[in-house]
Amino acid sequence: MNRETHVFHTNREDLERAAQLLREGQTVAFPTETVYGLGANALNPEAVKKIYEAKGRPSDNPLIVHIARLEDISQLVTHIPEKAKLCMERFWPGPLTLILPCTDRVPSAVTAGLDTVGIRMPDHETALQLIALAGIPLAAPSANSSGRPSPTTAAHVLEDLSGRIAGVVDGGAAGVGVESTVLDVTGDKPMILRPGGITREMLQELLGPVGIDPALSDAGIAPKSPGVKYTHYAPKGTMFLIEGEHDVDKIVELARAARHDGKKVGILAAAEDADAFRSVFSEEEGAVILEAGSRHDLSTVASRLYDAIRTFDHHGVELIYAQTYSEEGVGLAVMNRLRKAAGHRVIFS
Repeated sequence: MNRETHVFHTNREDLERAAQLLREGQTVAFPTETVYGLGANALNPEAVKKIYEAKGRPSDNPLIVHIARLEDISQLVTHIPEKAKLCMERFWPGPLTLILPCTDRVPSAVTAGLDTVGIRMPDHETALQLIALAGIPLAAPSANSSGRPSPTTAAHVLEDLSGRIAGVVDGGAAGVGVESTVLDVTGDKPMILRPGGITREMLQELLGPVGIDPALSDAGIAPKSPGVKYTHYAPKGTMFLIEGEHDVDKIVELARAARHDGKKVGILAAAEDADAFRSVFSEEEGAVILEAGSRHDLSTVASRLYDAIRTFDHHGVELIYAQTYSEEGVGLAVMNRLRKAAGHRVIFS
C-alpha cells in the first residue's frame, strides 16, 4: 500500500474534499477532542476493511462509530436504554462512547461479529463538520499503527500512516489526549470498559453505581472494549512503572544501572520530581527526562502522555521508567494507558 496522503486544513473547501473521499470509500484521519481518528464509512464493509489494513489492526477488534447528530443513531441501534439517553443528554457531544445493541445495517467488520456497537458524538467542531458533510456515520479508531501510541497531532498520524491512507485533516493538537470513556449500557448496571475523559465519578453522579471491567486491572482477563483488546500505546523501548513511596530513588538507581550497561534511558516524571531527576542526569549522560505534568493536574498528564512516549522513540530510548499517579478522576484513564504502554511491568519501590 503506497499512495499519496493529502493533508487538508479546516476550511470548508478542504473539508468538502475530505468528505468526498469518505463517501468514495476512502480513509481519512481527522481530529477529535480526544485523539485523531482514522475514519471510513461505517456502513460500507469494504471501506471499513481499509482501516484495518492501514493500521495493521486485528479484525476481531471492534471499532467505534462517530456521528454528528442524534438522529443519525436510529439506523445504527435497535433501541436506546434510559441510562444511555441520560448520558447522551449530559455528555454528548463529548468523550463518551456508549455500547448499544446494533441493527443489521452495521457491518460485522465494525462490530467484530458482536451484537453491539460503540457510538459517540465527538466534541470537536471540525470532526462534527466533516461527519455532517460526508453524510455518513464514520467508523474511526485512533489514527495510528496498531499498538503504537495514539496520535494527538496530524504529524503523529503522518508519522505512522503516510502513504497508507487517503488524507488527514490537520486541526491542531487534540485537547483531552486520551481516548473516550467506553461505557456499556446494555446491562442492568452500567460498566466502564475503558476509562477516559468522562470519569467514573461523573457517571455515578448521573447514573448511580457504575462498575469497572475487571480486565482493566487484571491483564489475564480479555477486555470487552473496542480498541483495547491488544497491546496498545507502546513505545519502541521497554517501559516500567515505578510505584511506591521511594519511587524517585528507585528510578535513579535503575537508570544509573542501565546507563552503566550502555542503555539509553528515558524518565517520565511528575512535575514535582522532574528537577530532582535533572539534577542527577543530563542529556549528555544518555538520559531523556520528560515532564508529564503535576500530580494535582492529571488532565495535563493525560494530554501529554502519548506525545511523551513518541518523543522517547524519537530519541532512541531503550528503557523508560515512569512514575505513577492517583486513579481518582481522569487518573484512572492515565494509569490504564500507562499500564498498557508498560505491558503491565511494575517495579515497587
